[in-house]
Amino acid sequence: MSSLDKMWLSFYAMGFMMISMGLIHVSRTKLTNKLLKIGFAVVAYGLLIFSFFAMIYLVFNGPTGGA
Repeated sequence: MSSLDKMWLSFYAMGFMMISMGLIHVSRTKLTNKLLKIGFAVVAYGLLIFSFFAMIYLVFNGPTGGA
């Protein structure tokens, strides 16, 4: 994976973290429908788990060589 691809993956992971934060906030404070609350929470935690594994990959893979 090139350095540019790693940069984009890190941007996606950070964006997914922000989206999951917003979805959890909406799920816990704004929604009253139980089914929607569960749906929003499942999507949010799924994005958060994907972001976690993406960041773990990026941190432990290290930088790429080159100019």
